[in-house]
Amino acid sequence: MLEFTDEDLSAEDIERLRAIYEPLAISVRELVDATIRTEVDAETVAAVKADIDAATARLRSEQIEGAFGVRRTSSGASMSWGNAVIGLRNPCAPPLVIHRDEDGRRWTDFHLGAPYEGPPGHVHGGVSALVLDHVLGEAASPDGKPRFTGSITVRYLRACPLGPLHAEAQITRVDGVKTFVSGYISDAEGITVEAEGVFITPRWLRD
Repeated sequence: MLEFTDEDLSAEDIERLRAIYEPLAISVRELVDATIRTEVDAETVAAVKADIDAATARLRSEQIEGAFGVRRTSSGASMSWGNAVIGLRNPCAPPLVIHRDEDGRRWTDFHLGAPYEGPPGHVHGGVSALVLDHVLGEAASPDGKPRFTGSITVRYLRACPLGPLHAEAQITRVDGVKTFVSGYISDAEGITVEAEGVFITPRWLRD
């Protein structure tokens, strides 16, 4: 088995690893949703818990130290598979798939279900902020070099319902090491949450 600690992962290696691990994360996402919404009896819950504990022990029999981090392929592409927003191996992530337009706009269509609930039937405000922080950060880094969040201001215009959503962001101006970005989340009826952020070029990337 090819490991993630191996260097110079090719495109073929990445696709093979994706085919192995992405379905596992999808199944665990379904498990989380089912755990929240199930109404089976106590005996069934106990049996399922034993099965989950056994599966967890099997997965932990061989694992990396610490978090997944960011890996690079032989072509230099980034693998953020443990990321809380886009990580295809992270069951906590929706996950978002970020699209890039030539005009610099970054956008994503995604779905948030029961695991992301705050007010009944609606997205937790912290989850909305998490999504916007990531999408704004993607927009702030058009050259693929990271800009880190300096500050972000989030305005909640109305309750954001669980279900299908859209988010997008775009650079509004650049001032030295600071990149200013704005964006929003919307549902079928319009914008629910707006955000503005200042993203900073890290010292190690400055000329």
